[in-house]
Amino acid sequence: MVLDKFIFVQIIGFCGTILFFFSFQCRNNKNLFRTQLFSYVLYTIHLILLGAYTGGISYIINVFRSFCLGSNWKFAHKKAMCVFICFMQCVALRFTWNGWISMLPVIANIAATIGGYTHNAQKIRLVNMLINSPLWIIYNVIVGSWAGILDEIVSEASMLISIMRYGWANLDKSDE
Repeated sequence: MVLDKFIFVQIIGFCGTILFFFSFQCRNNKNLFRTQLFSYVLYTIHLILLGAYTGGISYIINVFRSFCLGSNWKFAHKKAMCVFICFMQCVALRFTWNGWISMLPVIANIAATIGGYTHNAQKIRLVNMLINSPLWIIYNVIVGSWAGILDEIVSEASMLISIMRYGWANLDKSDE
């Protein structure tokens, strides 16, 4: 990849990082998911330009997930939608398989989807801190996404900041 193009692709990813950081500063889960939606669009472009197709396609599904969770439509918040989104992650894995590395973003996103569909801010942060971010860090190191690595480090910090701001006990409630 030409250096100028590589830097441009990383800048797209860094813009997604900034948005994702601010998403965890939203106390309301709907606003968190709405902000993440725009971050995922940038990450989709970023990863596809890097040739990391499983990650890019997984982020397209994350855009849909964030749209559902950030919407006011009750059917989009149902467990059946959670199952459908997890199934779509598996379909993406099937069609973008590139060895074991392809499993990392899919497992991470399935965990984050299940966490998101608890509609509980505490569980959302816990799943993201312990499963989603660590798997994405490994994937981003392998595919050469500097922005992705920074995003996950910043996300971990942002989640810790939100826990300190709102208090762990105050996050243990559902928006539903």
